Amino acid sequence: MMKENKIYITASELSELLGISLGHAYKLIRNMNKELEESGYMIVAGKLPRKYFEKRWFGYGT
Repeated sequence: MMKENKIYITASELSELLGISLGHAYKLIRNMNKELEESGYMIVAGKLPRKYFEKRWFGYGT
């Protein structure tokens, strides 16, 4: 079965991906969502756009 292409990354996914605690994953999401909100973007609490995470964390993406 194909993996769904999800727009948002959740704290549990982020925690597993980076090998960090769930609490720290939520903190990272809050900080990055704050950056997005200050730039005028709409945010979803507890979730982060996957493309923004990839760009911000790994330095690639559109």
